[in-house]
Amino acid sequence: MASLFRKKKTSSSPDKKDNPVAKTVVMSDDKHKTEGVKESTSPEKKDKEEEDGGILEVIESIPVRAKGFFSRAPTIVGIHLSSGEADRLKEDKDRKSNWKRWGPYLSERQWATVREDYSSDGSCWDYFPHDHARSRAYRWGEDGLLGITDRQCRLCFCVALWNGKDPILKERLFGLTGSEGNHGEDCKECYYYLDSTPTHSYMEALYKYPQAEYPYARLVEENKNRSFQDPEFELEDTGVFDESKYWDIYAEYAKGGPNDILIKIRVCNRGPETSVIHLLPTLWYRNTWIWGCEHEGCTRKSLLKEIEPNHIRGKHETLGTSHFYVGPGPDGTQPPLLWTENETNMEKLHGVEHYTKYVKDAFHRYVVNGETDAVCPDKKGTKVAAYYVLEVPSGGEATVKFRLCDEDSIPKKDPFGPDFDRIFTDRKCDADEYYDGILPGSFTAKEIAVARQGYAGLLWSKQFYHYIVQAWMDGDPDAPKPSPARLEGRNKEWRHLFNRDIISMPDKWEYPWYASWDLAFHMIPFAKIDPEFSKDQLILFLREWYMAPNGQIPAYEFEFSDVNPPVHAWAVWRVYKMTAPKGKRDVKFLARAFQKLILNFNWWVNRKDPSGKNVFSGGFLGLDNIGIFDRSKPLPTGGELEQADGTAWMAFFCVVMLDIALELAQHDIVYEDMASKFFEHFVLIVDAMNKIGSCEDQGLWDDHDGFYYDFLRLDGKSKPMRVRSMVGLIPLYACLVLEDEVIKKLPGFRKRLEWFLANRQDLAKQISYLDDLKSGEFCHLLAIPSRTRLERVLKYMLDENEFLSPFGLRSLSKVHEKEPFIMEVGGEHHCVGYVPGESNTYLFGGNSNWRGPIWLCVNFLMIESLERYYFYYGEDLKVENPTGSGNMMNLLDVSKDLCRRVSTLFLPDENGRRPCHGDDPRYMSDPFWKNLVLFYEYFDGNTGRGCGASHQTGWTALAVRCLDKLAKEDVPV
Repeated sequence: MASLFRKKKTSSSPDKKDNPVAKTVVMSDDKHKTEGVKESTSPEKKDKEEEDGGILEVIESIPVRAKGFFSRAPTIVGIHLSSGEADRLKEDKDRKSNWKRWGPYLSERQWATVREDYSSDGSCWDYFPHDHARSRAYRWGEDGLLGITDRQCRLCFCVALWNGKDPILKERLFGLTGSEGNHGEDCKECYYYLDSTPTHSYMEALYKYPQAEYPYARLVEENKNRSFQDPEFELEDTGVFDESKYWDIYAEYAKGGPNDILIKIRVCNRGPETSVIHLLPTLWYRNTWIWGCEHEGCTRKSLLKEIEPNHIRGKHETLGTSHFYVGPGPDGTQPPLLWTENETNMEKLHGVEHYTKYVKDAFHRYVVNGETDAVCPDKKGTKVAAYYVLEVPSGGEATVKFRLCDEDSIPKKDPFGPDFDRIFTDRKCDADEYYDGILPGSFTAKEIAVARQGYAGLLWSKQFYHYIVQAWMDGDPDAPKPSPARLEGRNKEWRHLFNRDIISMPDKWEYPWYASWDLAFHMIPFAKIDPEFSKDQLILFLREWYMAPNGQIPAYEFEFSDVNPPVHAWAVWRVYKMTAPKGKRDVKFLARAFQKLILNFNWWVNRKDPSGKNVFSGGFLGLDNIGIFDRSKPLPTGGELEQADGTAWMAFFCVVMLDIALELAQHDIVYEDMASKFFEHFVLIVDAMNKIGSCEDQGLWDDHDGFYYDFLRLDGKSKPMRVRSMVGLIPLYACLVLEDEVIKKLPGFRKRLEWFLANRQDLAKQISYLDDLKSGEFCHLLAIPSRTRLERVLKYMLDENEFLSPFGLRSLSKVHEKEPFIMEVGGEHHCVGYVPGESNTYLFGGNSNWRGPIWLCVNFLMIESLERYYFYYGEDLKVENPTGSGNMMNLLDVSKDLCRRVSTLFLPDENGRRPCHGDDPRYMSDPFWKNLVLFYEYFDGNTGRGCGASHQTGWTALAVRCLDKLAKEDVPV
């Protein structure tokens, strides 16, 4: 049965008449006691005691609290700190200075993206391969190595390298396409995000470049010959880093002002011998002139021109005048400047002449092939590089400096004088000061290192994303007309979509396009370091040029109409609560989002509940290959699949919308009606999910197993798909604690609540509750599972032979390793077995796997849900953790244990081993590797080894929030 519990105040609560204020004091052992207080707490003190998590917030002057009331160290929002970086954030928010104009917004892969694909069949990997990237101008963006650009990607800077052996100039990261990799597309490089402030006033990143020839062909061939049962063949496996024969390339940026960018490129020879590296820091304009387009962002041709041997001036129609200063090499001599145009090499790719012979791949041809006439002798163009040839001894390093500024920021003296190094020193100190204020004081040095790199990865993953579907489908006036087949192909329903923004990406190489449900999770760690950015991103996806007229939020560029879990409302609610103390929160932001979220909710109800029974399908719902069938396609069996996760996600969406409506109703009573609507809809969904009976009335709970499953409805029969997976745990997310103190302030909602319970007995019989509303105060719990069902599901979840691993919750029960779920359909064999690491199926491209690995996004939602259950049940509900251990824990302690397990993925043990890096000895003991942390897409369910995209810091940065939750600081009361 579903749960709507109302609890009277406990005997330990002070009598309302004798003691009007209850005050909770947090003890060192996480227990609490209640003290009488004769006067109300000051607003200032209330602000300090504000809780950061979901509905688990400290509320003073409420006489009755749930049994599990607790407090934790508050979220410190950076914009409220006193520091140089906090001042810059405030100036940017107030639009006094455009501190975020420049940043790491350059993609790491523009080639082989949907937006650059003008093929008739949508084969983007084949239409624009890596081998074309150096010679072909991009239409919708740019990419580069360790680079930066402005927020409209007009002027770009990155590093290019050559070790004297490679067949091509290293201008961008290399990786395998979807068909080349044995587990789908995969970047085959070693690079790391080391630091960044929210305004990018200071940034640092690292690239490891082999001194031996980069093994392009070997990586392709070896991975192509491996099956999906085999591990991936990585760059490290080729031996190119053996004996430390590689370069560490550091790119460091500091801002002297909003439009004054100081750059240092440092090359370090880690090898045993003196070695030579060719270094070409490159500046260029994105090609916005050749297409004949007229939409926003199309411009006349820009120009870069030499003023002096160390001074380049650029002119752009909308960016204005820019100045680029080139520092001397380590020997004091000025490097030569190479010039060309950012234009396609038409002769090479298409066998036709172009208006200019100076084209995009000129620097590659000049340096690698020795074609001296490939570069323009006129000292002007749209692309320029300073060409350094550096000989560096073993263990030595060399640094070169650059400065990019606008007309108003031209240095009055030497651009590389004493102020240059001082600005770098100041900005690094600002970064340290800012994060000292953000991170809990109890963090160890190891935890600080993980958190700093987590936030750095989050910030470096911001990217300029440009995609205007109408213009893309129609083609450009001065370009070949696309095939008519495209008009009925990919994203044809999204002609209104106009994307031209800085957006938080999942991974700027493997997923250099937004994914809406990923982005919602990104904003939780983002909210702590840059509140305004997190709010702006969430609102952006609800704007009319993103959201479809029917209310659907775009999924991702491969198919905007795909359906992701509806977590946007949850992210809005969490960001609202995290980014300001109570009484000072951004109600306007919450109301703006709520209005559009109603449209999205209605889209779900109208499109994903085909039978009108409040049981939802929805397709793959972000969990790729978790089901026995491809859930985004028609079932091979016929019939329909009623999804436990689809229905639970909608209950979760519904209960979050209820929470938001109740909050807004305290500011405007018109929202009371919406609160009533979402309450009743939640109960309807829960009722549908929990029914037990005939096929027509069957819910999604299997009482025999004590678990939630997908059900196949076919020919009047109902059959559970007995796959114990994350699908059956997601119903636990939909829970909400309501305190009577809040409900009393909303008489309309309270009246409707009482009427509903009294007059809808058809639904009330499925709901457990105590029915005495008149005597005393109450707490209310809305949840899908009853207490009994919650305990049964938790028994599976906390079993180390099922879901619980040393590193968090697996996406599929380990029991299916020996007992796979098998189904024969039409002579075809369908099987779901436990696969702890990379996928062994090509479903959804094969580059992600939900049949065993650990995913931080769903772990984090479970952690928060357990906190909410504890808030209601307190010490009354304890479970074995792990199952069978005899170790009884309340649900708050279980949530903390999950936080600890997840955090363990990234923290080194006594031998220096971080589980996320597997058993690679370099990451354990090598001084130039051991402090580096990668935030992978998902993690092996047995070992914790990182899998999938290696830089998916977006939702994997939730690990930093887990560290926050474990911080030993208590809030003084």
